[in-house]
This record gives sequence, C-alpha cells and structure tokens, in this order.
Amino acid sequence: MEEQRTRRWGGPPWAGGGPPWGRRHGPPWWNRRDEEEEGGGRPRWPWRSTLLLTVFVLVGSNFAAEQQPDREQLDVLSRLLLFGGAALLLWRQRYPVAVVFGTAATALVYFSAGYPYGPIFLTVALACFSAIVAGQRWAAWTALGTLWVVHLLVGHWLYQWLPPKGDPVSSWGEEVAIAAWMVAILAVSELARVRREQWDRDRAERRQAAKRRTDEERLRIARELHDVLAHSISVINVQAGVGLALLDSDPEQARTALTTIKAASKEALGEVRQVLDTLRTPGDAPRAPAPGLDRLPELVEQAAGAGLTVDVESGGERRALPPGADLAAFRVIQEALTNVVRHSGSRHARVRVDYARDALTLRIDDDGPATGEDAGGSGNGLAGMRERAAALGGTIEAGPREDGGFRVLALLPLKNSRGASERPEKPLKLKEDR
Repeated sequence: MEEQRTRRWGGPPWAGGGPPWGRRHGPPWWNRRDEEEEGGGRPRWPWRSTLLLTVFVLVGSNFAAEQQPDREQLDVLSRLLLFGGAALLLWRQRYPVAVVFGTAATALVYFSAGYPYGPIFLTVALACFSAIVAGQRWAAWTALGTLWVVHLLVGHWLYQWLPPKGDPVSSWGEEVAIAAWMVAILAVSELARVRREQWDRDRAERRQAAKRRTDEERLRIARELHDVLAHSISVINVQAGVGLALLDSDPEQARTALTTIKAASKEALGEVRQVLDTLRTPGDAPRAPAPGLDRLPELVEQAAGAGLTVDVESGGERRALPPGADLAAFRVIQEALTNVVRHSGSRHARVRVDYARDALTLRIDDDGPATGEDAGGSGNGLAGMRERAAALGGTIEAGPREDGGFRVLALLPLKNSRGASERPEKPLKLKEDR
C-alpha cells in the first residue's frame, strides 16, 4: 500500500510527495497538477470549479439584469451565451488558447447584443489567468486587448446600430475602468505565472538534489563493498593458491592457509553485513564502528597472511582523527596493500603515516616489479581512492618510482579547507592498470 501511494503521489509526504490535500508546504492551489500531468499526460478536468462558476454566472446575471433595466432583458440567446462561455472553462487546462479566445468572443457577442453587464467578465478573467499560467501569454494579452478595442468601438460608434435602442454613448471613465480591470487581471496572472515557474524550478532542483544524494550514496556503498571484498578476496586467493600447492607436501602449512582463509572470509562477511544493514535501515546507527587507523595492526596481520611483510612508520603527533578522514585513511592503505598483493612481485611494503596540524599524509611503497598478472580485480581501486580523497578535499597520486616499484601518496585534509595544506612532493606518473 505504501508503495502504491508513493508511486501515485510522487513520493512519501516527508519527501515532498503525498496527496495534494495533505501538503502543508506544497505549491499554491493554482500550481497543483494532477499526477497524469506530472507524468507527461493531460491534466484533469476541472469539473467542480467550472460548475460552481457556471451557476454563479447564471444566477448573478439575473441579479445584474434587475439592476440595469435600461439594457436588454435576458432571453434564451443570452443564457446560451452565459452558459457557453462558462462551460468553455472546462477545457481551460487542455486548450488554454482556444478557451481564452472563445470566452472573449462570447463576451463580445453578449455585450454587443445589449445585455446587462455582469459576472460574464469572470469567465474571461479565469480563461486569461489559465492561459498566462500555462505559458500562453500572447493569447491572453491578444484576447483582452481585442475585447477592450471592440467594446470601445461599440460604446462610441457601433452603439447607434446595436441594441438597446436609445443607448447613449459610453463615457470615457467607464472605458478607463474596464481597461484598469483588464490590466489588474493580467498583472495577477503574470504574478501567478512567475510564482509557478519558481515552484517548477524549486521542484526540479529538489529532484536533482535527491538524485545527487542517491548517486553519492550508491558510490559510497560501492566503494565500501569494493574495498572490503577486494582486500579479503585477495588474501583468500593467495592463501588458496598456497593451500593447493602444499596440500600433499606440507599438510600443516595447508591447514594454516585454510585457517587464514576462514578468518578473512568471516571478517569480510561481517563488514559486508554491516554495509547491507545500512541499506535496510538507513536511519539506524551501525552496529559496529567504522574502521580507522586504530585497526592498522589488523590490516598488517592480514597482509602477512597473504605473504606480504609490511613495515609501518609514523611521523608527527598522533591524535584522534575525524571519522571521515579516519575511514578514508584506512581504506586507502587497505586498497594500496591489496594492489601490492595483486600486482607486485615484491613481498615487502612500507607504510608511512604523517600527522600534521591540518592534514594527514599517507605513503605506501613497494619495491616491485609489477607482475602484470590479473588477480580478478575490478580495476576501480585507484578510482575509489581518489573519490574518497576528493570527498574530503584531498588528493591521491599513484605511479611508478624512478628506482622501480610503486608508490601511492595521499593527502587528506583534516579541516574544511581544500587549500589548507601544501601538496606532497612532485606529481607522479599515474599507472592506471594498478
């Protein structure tokens, strides 16, 4: 049921969706559209407003006729004109140009026939309003301008040949009042059009922002899953190869390899479950804290299980890091060591962590050479590291060293300033296959 309401009304109420009558901060009544119009179809039929206006025009014209005995009395033709002009408004959202000219023409015939002034003006006003809000400004301005000009001709020239007999020439004050009335209609309609366009822009911006947040969350989850699985699967892959090679000649060493595989797979399952739990219950706090540099010894131990010796050095005064920078630093080192296991012929790597006042610098080196072997990776490791660093305003540089081997150099700002720290060393030539 919730899914049906979301699909029909464009999202849950807290995201700006929900039925029109339940919106407390939605667009005004003249900017609310039916769900078919939102999906590119035709708008709904405005039955209720048209019916109410038709009744008002017919009843109000009777009262107006009683107050204007010098005009022609209402007859069948006049009532057909009143009813037809009001009924045209039923199509004002689908065919605004035709409706605005149709109501103006109906009003012209009505007044030219000498019938009393009355609520028929409302049909023209609403038709012009709908046309301008729909973007058909030229039609509304043309229809009102034509109505005023013809009314001017009838009142100052054609009245001699038109009913009622003995009708005097119209006063210029009356013409000015009608012109002011028309200008007021156009001004209100233009204001409504501007407001509607603003609502449309705001709605488009909200949709883009929601889509951007969705894309960012999708990329974040993809990075987390890649980093978790890439490292663990690499360890499992290496240990599985060791176990197969020593299964007959050295069963004890093969058992050790299988134990390492079990531990690595268990840890990977736990981290994957944590990521998936955030998808199922996005509002809940994670069951386990996000990994950080405090888990660097575990990472070194896992790398040792894959046959990689890692030396860790640190510089500067070690201190607690912001959660985002702490997680990014851990993932960068994890991915760099994973790439050494996958792509380097060296079984030795060096990790250096330098703490500065406003930045954290990471350097991961191996002595190479590159093996060129495919270890089943996705090729997104460096891209993921750069995305993590860019999200914090930092940089990642990776490439071969002059003496052989490979280096990953990361700069992660610890403040909300992208230019707070100096860039580390000179840029390195990027090695994209790593």
